[in-house]
Amino acid sequence: MTDTAARAPVMQDVARLAGVSHQTVSRVINGATSIRPETRERVLQAIERLGYRPNTAARALVSGRSATIGIIATASTLFGPTSVHRTVNVAAREAGFFASSVSLSEMTREGFDAAVDHLDRLAVEGIVVIAGHDEALEVARSRSAHTPFVIVEGDLTRARRTVGVDNVAGARLATRHLLDLGHTEIAHITGPLDWAEARARSEGWRAEMVSAGLRPMEPVAGDWSAGSGYRAGLHLAADEAVTAVFAANDQMAIGALRALHEAGRRVPEDVSVVGFDDVPEAEYVIPPLTTVRQDFEQIGREAIAMLTQV
Repeated sequence: MTDTAARAPVMQDVARLAGVSHQTVSRVINGATSIRPETRERVLQAIERLGYRPNTAARALVSGRSATIGIIATASTLFGPTSVHRTVNVAAREAGFFASSVSLSEMTREGFDAAVDHLDRLAVEGIVVIAGHDEALEVARSRSAHTPFVIVEGDLTRARRTVGVDNVAGARLATRHLLDLGHTEIAHITGPLDWAEARARSEGWRAEMVSAGLRPMEPVAGDWSAGSGYRAGLHLAADEAVTAVFAANDQMAIGALRALHEAGRRVPEDVSVVGFDDVPEAEYVIPPLTTVRQDFEQIGREAIAMLTQV
């Protein structure tokens, strides 16, 4: 048995395997840009082969940097927030950072402050806050701290350091698609309107209808769930004037698809349906769901880039 197999590998083991100095290994780990690409690749391969894990505490003592980014999010099973959480984690790792996450059952001021205090004790270099609900956003924005913050949410106008997709533009594209198909009575199933994304998507639908010279009908309220989309779909199916539906997310759109089917309204022959998010299941429902795709990977990369540019 070799010496390295009997203990956890250290930086000198990586240096020996890669044929470089331990200073070079340290510079690769700490994200130095002056390393030649072939050298960096050799060091990274040695790290992977040995299963080397840098000592974060030691790195922080030596460099004054923890190379750790904090993430604060509400505990959610919704596709959008969970996708953003995943891509921020991935983007942090790709940028050479560890990620430490705190999930809150609800975003209260006390809970948020406790989460920030916890992450501050870890000496995180910045914090990404994933929050779309108004109350959560207000709590996040009200916190003044020396640690840089980036807020990932749907309203890009209410905070300086905010990352997200243009939900208004996405909703306008969805509505324009339906208008181009010849529809004039386009119903909208909203998300809960205390969410920035829901308001922005509703605004985009309304603006595109008005731009086309049409009077938007009264939207139907949903709560992001397939069940609320199903109930909204039953309501809309009874109105034969409605020939198209834009739902603020795919779960509600899928619920509406079932309701329309049960009511004998064929999709897309009688009613066209468009969702928002592009969930993995969208292509497997009958018929496959037309939807607006969010580039969650790009959101994650932009959040980390904004945080590291401070």
